[in-house]
Formats: sequence, C-alpha cells, structure tokens
Amino acid sequence: MNGTLLLRIAVAIILLTHSVFGMFNNGINDFGNLYLNQIGFAPFGVFLAWSIKLSHVVAALLLILNKYIKLAGFVTIFVLLMGIVLVHFEEGWFVVGGGRNGVEYNFLLIVVLFAIMFPNGFKKNAIE
Repeated sequence: MNGTLLLRIAVAIILLTHSVFGMFNNGINDFGNLYLNQIGFAPFGVFLAWSIKLSHVVAALLLILNKYIKLAGFVTIFVLLMGIVLVHFEEGWFVVGGGRNGVEYNFLLIVVLFAIMFPNGFKKNAIE
C-alpha cells in the first residue's frame, strides 16, 4: 500500500465535494457570473469557473488512481493559490473561529498536495 493513499483519498473527497455539488445547484455558474465576471474575467467567468471545477474532478480521479500525481498536484496548487490571491487573502488566515473565509484551508491543502507529490521530500535522491 502506498504511503500516501489515505492523503490521496482525503484530498480527492475534498476536491469532489467542493466541485460536484456546485454542478447541480448552479453554484459554478454563479461563481463565474457573479464573481469572476465582476472582477474582470468577463466574458470568460463561467468558462473559468467550470474549468476550475472540472480540473478538481480530474485531479481527484488521478489521485485515487495514483496516476499523474505531480501534474494533478501542480494544477490544483495553482488553482488554490489563485483562490488565495483572488478570494481568501483579504479575509485573513482563519476559515472559521478567528475570522471567516480565510486562507488556512487552502494552505493546508497545498501542503498536503506537496506531501503527496514528493513523499520523500524535495531532494533528487531522498532516502527514507
């Protein structure tokens, strides 16, 4: 069993739940129209919103299958970083408690994705 299996499944569940529900409750279209288009991405807001959410679904499947892990990780990290820059940074650190809608959740997901992508660290010939 791969040492990253539990983390890969957990992140896959998070990515799927964060994406799939918005596909059925108009959340993705609302995010595209009511947020992305309003901050300067018009007329591509809906396309970008769907691209983001579909990238999450693909990344989740790749994580579960343990295929193309680095590609899935880098794409997802890019999306999470853009979420920090565009949405969460101005709200501060905390998601709940000391604030609302902050960066801490994205930060944790980014660190976990790096741990999945580089289970032996960043060194070329890391020894366990």
